[in-house]
Amino acid sequence: MTVLDDRIEMAESSGELTLDMLFEWLEKMPVPEGYKTEIVGGHIFMSPQRDTHWDIITDIFEQLRTKYPRRRIKSDVRIDYPGRLNGFATDVTALAESAQKDDKGRWQYEDVEFVAEVISKDTAANDYGPKKTAYALAEVPVYLIVNPYTAEWHLHTLPKDGEYHSEVSFPFGEDIDLTSTPVGLTLKTDEFPRD
Repeated sequence: MTVLDDRIEMAESSGELTLDMLFEWLEKMPVPEGYKTEIVGGHIFMSPQRDTHWDIITDIFEQLRTKYPRRRIKSDVRIDYPGRLNGFATDVTALAESAQKDDKGRWQYEDVEFVAEVISKDTAANDYGPKKTAYALAEVPVYLIVNPYTAEWHLHTLPKDGEYHSEVSFPFGEDIDLTSTPVGLTLKTDEFPRD
């Protein structure tokens, strides 16, 4: 057990553990360059950024820029979501036009219109499980999971009562029609690279 584990266990037993506390500890840890860190259900995850991962993120970002100004599209920026200790650093987040930071200087999940996660092998279960649940609880209108290992995308829409009520999956090459969502675009996937 590490000193960090001891501190987390002590904070949990006293009921004091907060996302801010966990992120403060993360800032003091030697996180390797090129790794993304986030907190899912009170657990800290670090995953390496790969070329394939980054190329898909960039492709989605560039397509979203046809509608969203740069300041409303975020990547790897902490946003706290409903549920126990969920501070996600989503691969791509698009914010509503009216989005404003809270009194702590953070973006709020209520303003999120679109989230895309490009899975990594070691953290894929988070994207398909607890993160999907948190996004549904937050009523994020569009949640897109891109899987470069299977060369498929999975679109989740119509969030209500903590679940997405519409799910569609297709292989890369099929367009993602978001015209009936707040995003109002069709995303091309034919240039998404595969792992």
